Parts: sequence; structure tokens; C-alpha cells
Amino acid sequence: MKQLKVILGKRSYPISIGSNIIQKDDIFWPLKPGNQAMLVTNKTLANLLKDKVLYHLRKSGIKIDQVILSDGEQYKTLNEMELIISALLEKKHTRDTTLIALGGGVIGDLTGFAASVYQRGVAFIQIPTTLLAQVDASVGGKTAVNHLLGKNMIGSFWQPASVIIDIDCLKTLPQKELVSGIAEVIKYAIVFDEKFYSWLEENIENILSLDHEIMSYCIKKCCELKSKIISLDERENNFRALLNLGHTYGHAIETHAGYGNWLHGEAISVGIVMAARTSKILGYLKETDFKRIITLLKRTGLPVKGPKNMSAASYIPYMMRDKKVISGEIRLVLPLSIGKSEIYNHVDKNIILTAIKESQ
Repeated sequence: MKQLKVILGKRSYPISIGSNIIQKDDIFWPLKPGNQAMLVTNKTLANLLKDKVLYHLRKSGIKIDQVILSDGEQYKTLNEMELIISALLEKKHTRDTTLIALGGGVIGDLTGFAASVYQRGVAFIQIPTTLLAQVDASVGGKTAVNHLLGKNMIGSFWQPASVIIDIDCLKTLPQKELVSGIAEVIKYAIVFDEKFYSWLEENIENILSLDHEIMSYCIKKCCELKSKIISLDERENNFRALLNLGHTYGHAIETHAGYGNWLHGEAISVGIVMAARTSKILGYLKETDFKRIITLLKRTGLPVKGPKNMSAASYIPYMMRDKKVISGEIRLVLPLSIGKSEIYNHVDKNIILTAIKESQ
């Protein structure tokens, strides 16, 4: 088992990465025998992993209740979050309870948001089961639900008490979900680390085949990169926004298409292409780096073109609602080279539209 720490003073927390680590003693830190907890998962995982996790929680002496939600991005709503709150109240959970999120980014976001508002804030533990959640969504304390007009528009910053990453959970993933998660891995490499990008180019087939050592290194590397950024800029006042490479365009696709019709990673992949193309048109990103980005996304099996039924102009209203917008100005994360990105204001809308059109 490998362990990292997100350093945030009194709110620092461990990230544990390994195989079958759910079975280890004291893994559900900070829970102790006799503590009360609520497991939150979805209908799919209820059949695959829930009983195993419940068994080990009970074995650890935890008084555990459960709530099972519907599966999918279209259920990342206030209505679904209210089911968690109702279950907590019905089972008489107090302020010293701990919520446990067993699932991907949707379950993690819903559970974290519920934890942040239940009786003005209770602890929660992340057990991410998808690659996307293991490398990105479970770390950093961003919690949210979607609104019809925009993704992740209702939420809070609420850090978990611990993150438990069991690599064996990835065996339950459909291939499409695994591929989707790799989009976030590629994002980290483009934004922060050219050597890691070269490593991905060499090892992408091994990642896709769930080679244990390769996957373990890959997840640990992403968590290291993210935890370092979180420690420096927890509430995205500055360069944490770099983690949003591709998201301004990608969230527009997800919202327009209807939540769940495009997987998050698929939309982010196209968003990365659009951001890279914007940078290339502006003369920042070299053609060779642009081609390397397209090639790796394609080799992974990710899309590099936006939805055919979505016009370039229809992206703009969604992009104007992006959380990085300040004083009505779209702010974009653009790659300058592989391993280096920056945040730009005042990018000409015609250039943005051209980049979108050329990526359709």
C-alpha cells in the first residue's frame, strides 16, 4: 500500500492506494469501533462492491447504515442529495456521523456535498471506484450537483477525512468508463509534467489492460500532482484553475447533450483538443505538441471531435456560465507546450469559435 498526504493544516488527510486495501485494519480512518456512519453508493455498485465494503466496516465495529442512489450523471441533482439527507435523519444520524462515498465522481460529489451541509457539516470518506474519481474527483474537496443550465453550479468546498483508492475496483469498470478516466490523466500530464506525458505515450496500452504496477504508478502520480496544487490553492483563487484544462469547453458539451449522454472524460477529451487548438491559433502551442496531444487521445480511444449536432455558437452561452468567468470575460486554460499551461483572459471570441469549428 502507498500513502500520500494532502497538506491543509488541521484539515490534512491521507490518500491510501493499493490492492484490496478495504480489508486492512484501520483503513477507514478516522472511524473507530462504535462510530456511526452512512454508506452512500449507487444501484450498479450495490451489486458489485457494497456487501464487501459493508462486511469490512462491520468487522471494524462501525455502526453502518446505507443509502442506494440511481446511477448516472443525470442523477447528480439536489433531489438525489435530499435522499441522502432524509436517510441520515430517518436513521437519527448526529453531527459526529461520517458519510462514506462508494462510487465514481457522481457519488463522491453528492456525498461530499451532503456531508458539507448536513447539520452544517459532517465528516466524509471517499472510496472512489472509477479511474476518473481515483485520479481526480475524489481528491481536493470540490463537491457539487448539476443544474439544468450548467454543470456543478451548486456546491461547496468540503475536504474528505480520508481517501481510500482500491485499484481492484477498476476491474468492475466497463471499458468505456476506464477510457473516459484516462482523459483526466492526460490532462495532468499536459498541464504539469512533460516527462509523465512521455511515460503515458510509452505505457498507454498497459494502462488500458489494467497492468497493476503501471496503474498504481499512474494513480499515485496524478494524486501527487493534484494534492500539491490543493495544498497551495485549496479554493481555486489562483492556479488550481489549471486543473480545468478542457473543462470550459467540455462542460458545455455535457450540459448541451444532456447529462450522461457524453461521459465526463469524453467531453473533457474534446475540450482539451479545443483548448489546444485555441492555443495553436494564438501562436502559443507548436504544431508538433498539438499532434502529440491528438495522437495520444486517439490511441486511448477518446473522441477528438465535438458533437455533430452542436453548433460552435451554442458553446458560448454555456462557457459564459463557467465558474472561471470574471466580469463577463471567459477565462481559458491553454497549453503552451506539453507540461506547461496558463490561464488567459480576453481571448477573442472569434478565435474560440474557430477552434470549436475546426474540432467538429
